[in-house]
Amino acid sequence: MKVKNYRDVKAEPIIGETGVMFRWLSEELAEPSDCGLYLYEIEPGAFSIPQTHYRERQVFVLAGTGTVRGAGRESPLGVGDVVCVPPTESHQFVNSGQEMLRLLVVFQMPRLVTLAGPV
Repeated sequence: MKVKNYRDVKAEPIIGETGVMFRWLSEELAEPSDCGLYLYEIEPGAFSIPQTHYRERQVFVLAGTGTVRGAGRESPLGVGDVVCVPPTESHQFVNSGQEMLRLLVVFQMPRLVTLAGPV
């Protein structure tokens, strides 16, 4: 078992997304796993670029307010909200508040495949 505070994990800027940082948490806590965990931090007035992923994303709002855009609609976000983004659905997060928007993101990691089969 490992325990680490997220503040001890370096916040990395995301290229092409001004005011957006992430902290890769799962790498800090365990050996390779079936799920990934990171903290997305979006400054007031900033936003992520629209994106899609091959695997579902589940997002929990830890702090701040904002909106999520996707599937032809926009939904408000606040502390305690949960967002489930299906595979291949375009989505974008926008910080419309006055404080940092902190999103905890969980997703399934791809499995490694060897000549002997999945690991």
